[in-house]
Amino acid sequence: MATVSSGPAPGMHQIDLSKLNIHQLAKLKQQLDQELNVFQDSLQTLKMAQGKFVESGESVEKITPATKGKTVLVPLTGSMYVPGTIADTDNVIIDIGTGYYAQKDIEGAKDYFKRKVDFVTEQMEKIQVLGIEKSKVREAICMMMDMKVQAQAQAQKASTS
Repeated sequence: MATVSSGPAPGMHQIDLSKLNIHQLAKLKQQLDQELNVFQDSLQTLKMAQGKFVESGESVEKITPATKGKTVLVPLTGSMYVPGTIADTDNVIIDIGTGYYAQKDIEGAKDYFKRKVDFVTEQMEKIQVLGIEKSKVREAICMMMDMKVQAQAQAQKASTS
């Protein structure tokens, strides 16, 4: 008897797959495929965010007293830059999201980006665990569908002979 149980996860129910017909199993499989695609998209988005936070943290690491007065390219848009001079090597202005910026000292900025990387990494790990669980459920559904199709074929073969 194949059952699918996802333990204490909220919103999850235990289903006896052997009691579902092929059409119901196909619908359930389709739903899981959609959920897995959402997880993949979420992981992709989080991976990009993680990369930006890592890159920002590495950029902050490069600001030292020796860089004071150096010329750098300052982005105005994603594809337009202007030359600028580093005037303050003790403080930076960081984008904290949704159009808000905050001035931080170098150590505070390093800590901020480290915390953001850690948080995003933790979220990615949670999504990966859910994805693995959903994949196992999908695999069980596929196995049950195969068993039911084979049983139907056996029954048809028996009834025609």
